[in-house]
Amino acid sequence: MWRILKQIAKNGIRSEAPPEFSDELRVEAERIQHELLDILGQALSIRQVDAGSCNGCELEINALNNPCYNIEGLGIRFVASPRHADMLLVTGPVSRHMALALRRTYDATPDPKLVVAVGDCGCDGGIFGESYASCGRVANVIPVDLAVPGCPPPPFEILRGILTAVRRCRAPSSKSRIAD
Repeated sequence: MWRILKQIAKNGIRSEAPPEFSDELRVEAERIQHELLDILGQALSIRQVDAGSCNGCELEINALNNPCYNIEGLGIRFVASPRHADMLLVTGPVSRHMALALRRTYDATPDPKLVVAVGDCGCDGGIFGESYASCGRVANVIPVDLAVPGCPPPPFEILRGILTAVRRCRAPSSKSRIAD
């Protein structure tokens, strides 16, 4: 134990500096919160579903809850039940074992529901593609409203994808599902 403490004293704490915040970011956060309330009339509730990912995307989604992004303060929250969700945030290539569970989760989510596929695996199957063990992309199992590519996508891009899907919800005629 003393060896570890000496090493910490010698090396110091190694971490990144926190991001710089400005009044512009605070104003942008308030605008996002008002826009969400105008479109939905309530806070956005998201059910996150891991359909077979490596957990890289989950780490980035988890970062949205830290003080830097503070999505709870924007009126976006994660819920444990699809019955309370407005949106499904799905990661990973859908494994054959998760296909039925994902369909049931989709069916349990009340209308109107939004689905956002996160990460390269959710968007197009990633390095796994379609095989005996994988259905491939999320759109092969349930309808997808928006895809956020990246391996893994940074938290800001995930947030941008969530907000884009909500904005599309405003005009039902412009709502487009990913085809193919």
